[in-house]
Amino acid sequence: MVTAAQPLPARATARPSRTAGVRHLGPNWYAAVMGTAAVATAGAALPVRLPGLRTALTAVWALSLVLLVTLLCARALHWARHRDQARAHLLDPGVAPFYGCLSMALLAVGGGALNVGADWIGTGAALALDVVLFTAGTAVGLAAAVAVPYLMAVRHRVEPGQATPVWLLPLVAPMVSAALGPLLVPHLPAGQARETLLLACVAMFGLSLLATLLTLPLVFGRLLTGGPLPLALTPTLFLVLGPLGQSTTAVSNFADAAPGTVPHGTAFGAFAVLYGVPVTGFALLWLALATAHVLRARRAGMGFAMTWWAFTFPVGTCVTGAEGLARHTGLVAFEWLAAGLYVVLVVAWATAARHTLRGLVSGELLAAPRPAPGAPR
Repeated sequence: MVTAAQPLPARATARPSRTAGVRHLGPNWYAAVMGTAAVATAGAALPVRLPGLRTALTAVWALSLVLLVTLLCARALHWARHRDQARAHLLDPGVAPFYGCLSMALLAVGGGALNVGADWIGTGAALALDVVLFTAGTAVGLAAAVAVPYLMAVRHRVEPGQATPVWLLPLVAPMVSAALGPLLVPHLPAGQARETLLLACVAMFGLSLLATLLTLPLVFGRLLTGGPLPLALTPTLFLVLGPLGQSTTAVSNFADAAPGTVPHGTAFGAFAVLYGVPVTGFALLWLALATAHVLRARRAGMGFAMTWWAFTFPVGTCVTGAEGLARHTGLVAFEWLAAGLYVVLVVAWATAARHTLRGLVSGELLAAPRPAPGAPR
């Protein structure tokens, strides 16, 4: 993936040729897992019921699980055989934030297990899988939310003009935990256990939201004062939709799980609407702005890069956010919004998947990355 900064040069070391293909396999590849899982989970709550849709969604979730296992193995091999390159990724401000994608990939596949995967593997297995992936994903997400900003402060030496939406990735990971944690609440014993998990999710909601509110002005300011992003990074503007749609999804899920779980739980229903509606409005504004930038970049010659996966998961969070608002307001308008955005999600996923498969077959996507022309250093 083309990043905002060139990776540090790797030390010349002898490597077995059979592992050369994973040397430049960065954490950004987990975005493909996130986007695939989003197609399954977002589609599960759509107001339409088409013949075969549920089976297709479950098959897509199964694909996301296979992709996750494959990438986990490949990334483990990357760390074992190419530790110098792995460390270079951590020291690259354009790559390090993508470690948040590992957390979100684990969480997205885990949440999909309960939403659609249970149709094939059974509720018990789906619950066990979600517990494992939710626990691991949350731990990784919280660690990334601390470690990546720390590295940016003490090691990366970034400038304000280098701000990109990629900076949001480690910060939005706890928001994904906040949105998916309520799915596990009904499976816990009533009382302390349920209340603890739900309020922990609310705490992660606050953590991620406040961190996003601190970072987003830097991104928006850089866009207004520094001009358009480099062509290959332009799709990352869609990443801003992630915390917006995911936080709207989270408050809707809080409202579903809170009654009978926490004191005054019914108040979460009002909060879901009062928070979700204005945030969805801003998300639609940003969607229009980001689309305009992408169309401009496309006319200027923007080719495929792994950044195109930014068109998938963030849009998926807006789909689930609109679905949640439809549940809590009863408005058909939100159902239509969810359906329309889901069409965009499926088209974006199919496009990114096709180009990724082509790049894998040709070997281009696993070759050493090249800095984008004009990218800030």
